[in-house]
Amino acid sequence: MRALVTGGGGFLGLAIVRRLRERGYDVRSLTRGHYEALDALGVDARRGDLSDPKVVLDATDGCDAVFHVAAKAGVWGPYASYHQTNVVGTENVIAACRAHGVSRLVYTSTPSVVHSGADVEGVDESAPYADHYETAYPKTKAEAERAVLGANGADLSTVALRPHLIWGPGDNHLVPRILDRKRRGKLRIVGPGDRLIDGTYIDNAADAHLDALDRLAPDAACAGRAYFITNDEPIATKDLINRICVAGGLEPCERHIPAGVAWTAGAVLEFVYRVLGRDDEPMMTRFVARQLSTAHWYDISAAKRDLGYVPKVTIDEGMDRLARSLR
Repeated sequence: MRALVTGGGGFLGLAIVRRLRERGYDVRSLTRGHYEALDALGVDARRGDLSDPKVVLDATDGCDAVFHVAAKAGVWGPYASYHQTNVVGTENVIAACRAHGVSRLVYTSTPSVVHSGADVEGVDESAPYADHYETAYPKTKAEAERAVLGANGADLSTVALRPHLIWGPGDNHLVPRILDRKRRGKLRIVGPGDRLIDGTYIDNAADAHLDALDRLAPDAACAGRAYFITNDEPIATKDLINRICVAGGLEPCERHIPAGVAWTAGAVLEFVYRVLGRDDEPMMTRFVARQLSTAHWYDISAAKRDLGYVPKVTIDEGMDRLARSLR
């Protein structure tokens, strides 16, 4: 068994690679940079850009399955840069799978594809795609997800997973951002912080991808479908943020900013950054303001039923592990 993991050096990608190597599978990774962790795991590490069809075609050659994890993530930036990686890159992965007869493709999507800015409470996969997006990332991920699910057929079985707010030891996005802002006195709870949100501990997110691989086949219930993946433990936004602060040895955040003020500040900052032609990310954006002030938690019954997914690591255990790793 040989599997290709795009983005294998990233937070989720590396966790999936480790799971595959534990099973004794041959693993190939396609990343833009060099990662010593992949070398240590004995991975066939290839370097290149997803937007280059030849690079993707070469990386896919000889593989039995593909985990397409790599993406351009973020809350700010021009649509074209996100489209090139997330949409064109995914189209290249699909084309390479077909060219080399790869039978299974597991795609990492995001619940943001159904988030229009209002509360999302306990919805399942029947929820439609959002009718508008305030940033390019969820828009391009929705386009890519549609392409992956549309490619499902007798020769190539596909499935899309939507893990929400992945966190844990090794996180290079959510956890360090929260801790950095808290240390600099810049962290604020948007609104009262009592809206429920879902998160996914890193090991659970990786397990879900292996569960999908095991179940995926032309006649499988999961073929051609998308699934929400979470810890199945909705938690208030302020509680999740503050538990991460405490795990990092910091005091809980007690400062709040009204949701409307945060959204307006984000809109103003986005306008100013566009006028100035700045590429760095503003302190606040409309998308972040919405994410931090609305509920977004999901019904994962379908993932349990069709994938056999069970989140094994609870929030409590995950926070203990995170605290130990940060110490």
